Amino acid sequence: MSELYQHIVEWTLWTLIAFSVITWTLIVIKSIQHILLSRQNRRFTKTFWSAQDLHAAASLEKYVGATARVAAIGFQTLRNADSNAANDLEHSWDRQDLLERHLRQQIQKERRSLENGLAVLASIGNTAPFVGLFGTVFGIIQALTAITASKSASIEVVAGPIGEALIATGIGIAVAVPSVLAYNFFLRRVKLIAADLDDFATDFVSLVQKAGFRIKATAPVLKAGQAQPARDLGKSDSGKEVFA
Repeated sequence: MSELYQHIVEWTLWTLIAFSVITWTLIVIKSIQHILLSRQNRRFTKTFWSAQDLHAAASLEKYVGATARVAAIGFQTLRNADSNAANDLEHSWDRQDLLERHLRQQIQKERRSLENGLAVLASIGNTAPFVGLFGTVFGIIQALTAITASKSASIEVVAGPIGEALIATGIGIAVAVPSVLAYNFFLRRVKLIAADLDDFATDFVSLVQKAGFRIKATAPVLKAGQAQPARDLGKSDSGKEVFA
């Protein structure tokens, strides 16, 4: 039975080590994600507001980032509204309502992407101290079992089990603290980014409102060596035959 208690304490320590590895891996990944996203958003926002007009801003397709994707979905929504007839529920919205709806959906997608992994950090932060306490309990039970078997409460008998029990508690706290701090930090970052996207979406709607919620359709970009599609010289643009 004493060996079983010893194995439980060891499994508890390995579980806490696995929690620590997961925590620091997520911290590194989320830190890189937020650093890159901040740079991308600053670069696109600066270029967007430096554009000469709305149609020039609509051609900024090489940029990436959350703000760039929100702007892209806004421009694409207005182009689709021009090309699709309002004969179904999808396109029965008013132009402004349709634009605001798609912008709001894109912002929610960006927020969900940024929130990936935060639930794991929160779970580890909440459970790691209890996992450590679980190991501590069995460490104390092991110590009491050793005292009973040896019929002595000397320091030589109880030092080992009690020491492992205290180590389990300490590791549990050491794993929980970075998890909780990282969760709070990244959650704050997500809220700030979402607020910036909301502000950009509001400014975007106000900007396109001046243009009547209409964007000029852009011509398809041809790849290198690709020729323009041949037109039938015997017909006009309307499809009717042209007679000399």
